[in-house]
Amino acid sequence: MNLVVADLEGVFLPEIWINVAQKTGIEELKLTTRDISDYDVLMTRRLAILKENNLKIQDIQEVIAGLDPLPGAAGILDWIRSQTQIIILSDTFEEFARPLMAKLKFPTLLCHNLTIDASGNITDYNIRIENQKAMAVKALKNLNYRVIAFGDSYNDIGMIQEADQGFFFTPPETVVQEFPEIPVTRDYDQLKTMIASLLKNEI
Repeated sequence: MNLVVADLEGVFLPEIWINVAQKTGIEELKLTTRDISDYDVLMTRRLAILKENNLKIQDIQEVIAGLDPLPGAAGILDWIRSQTQIIILSDTFEEFARPLMAKLKFPTLLCHNLTIDASGNITDYNIRIENQKAMAVKALKNLNYRVIAFGDSYNDIGMIQEADQGFFFTPPETVVQEFPEIPVTRDYDQLKTMIASLLKNEI
């Protein structure tokens, strides 16, 4: 049986941290996993910036409340679910993603969570398991699923390489150049064509 796994931000949703950066004017918050491959380095710096600027979970959730899925995202998700099952594997956090899941008709989402104190300060982030995307794909393969995976960033490489079939969706050119062996799709039409082809050609 086929099963599709995919990243969330940059694929179906806009990058949350980039929108927080635009709202607050803090340029460094625009850095994402497209720019920094070490997720711990990235998140440690993000939390330090939030503390330095007295930004709380309420401030980030206010930004998130004004976001919508990327144009066409809900439609392509509906199409994928009409063909096979999909699981979203993301390095976002439950506290960020929850309000947006309703706009995508509640796909299954596996992600991390935050430690938040009584004042709304984000004091820590809690990784469910190291390299959780690749580990999830490996577990699904051990359940005899044939896994198709796609994402856009450095933190998606592990799951793409672990999958039976994996490819990029709208990645930055730096990632494409570092991993030229991984196929690339650049819009939802190409994504649909790629998935349809992979579902048709069982391995």
